[in-house]
Amino acid sequence: MFYREAGQFKTSYQKDQALFPIIQDRWFIALVLVVAFVVIPYFANEYWFQAVLIPLYIYAIAAIGLNLLTGYAGQVSLGTGAFMAIGAYATYKMCTAFPDLNILLIFVMSGVFSAGVGIVFGIPSLRIKGFYLAVATLAAQFFILWLFNKVGWFFNDNPSGTISAPPRELFGIMITGPNAHAMTRYYVCLMFLSVMALAAKNIVRGHIGRSWMAIRDMDIAAEIIGIEPLKTKLMAFALSSFYCGVAGALFIFCWLGGGDTEAFGIFLSFQILFMIIIGGLGSIMGSIMGAAFITLLPIFLTNVPPMIGLPIATDLSKHIEEIIFGGLIVFFLIVEPHGLARLWQIAKEKLRQWPFPY
Repeated sequence: MFYREAGQFKTSYQKDQALFPIIQDRWFIALVLVVAFVVIPYFANEYWFQAVLIPLYIYAIAAIGLNLLTGYAGQVSLGTGAFMAIGAYATYKMCTAFPDLNILLIFVMSGVFSAGVGIVFGIPSLRIKGFYLAVATLAAQFFILWLFNKVGWFFNDNPSGTISAPPRELFGIMITGPNAHAMTRYYVCLMFLSVMALAAKNIVRGHIGRSWMAIRDMDIAAEIIGIEPLKTKLMAFALSSFYCGVAGALFIFCWLGGGDTEAFGIFLSFQILFMIIIGGLGSIMGSIMGAAFITLLPIFLTNVPPMIGLPIATDLSKHIEEIIFGGLIVFFLIVEPHGLARLWQIAKEKLRQWPFPY
């Protein structure tokens, strides 16, 4: 009754292939954007911006990048943290070398640098796949972080070995630095997430996305029908690394304000991988839902039990969090391999057939 395409006639091929062909979907996305851009900033405080919303958007960008590579192209990667580190360190070097350069342009260029390195480490994907490719990207994880940790040029020979976000303005508004307001940084992260999620949604619907999925499902058959495996796989590594690089730049410059290579360790790579497994492989919406789940669960375990009279120690809360993560990963791999995105799709199908869902 409320969610059906009956009566919504398409008068052109362009309208039939629209990103959101059903008007209810368009209204839902518009409502989400209004809430994100208008309602949340009006009610949210410093804690919600800094501890919940900003990291959620940054993790969502990184999860979308990894999902393009693993979910759509079928190339397993454990080097997400390293590609995020490339974006962060590239942003730091450009900010210090070119202080007058637009900070938003620097964020985009950091993604380009990360994409270039991603292409280099994606070359072995032509010969190896699966577990062996995961090991190759894991080697990239350790090598890149070792390089950033040992070569002083990357952190301007800072004795502490850390990088920090210098103050940068855009149209008179402080974007990064200690005095940058949390709401401003929130809008920057939200803007990047909105644009990059929309771009990813269009990419996977086009010939590039179809080539990725053909390689993922059966690479030999894809090559027979004319898809070039090396070009397709390297494109997946490049775009995935671009997304991760931008996320890494925002990670330091719009959230933490500073850090070192420990912030981009192997745990971060596994955390992003957990997001797309729980959210759903091969789904842009699933990437965002998985990032929201991974971000909100620790906050839920920290704040809700004391409210109901069950105080939990911090170390116990962390252990419970890891147990829940592990259990959910096993659950989704066995019961619903497509994750939360599939549950959301099932809910929409039930709503479409209401009041007589099967």
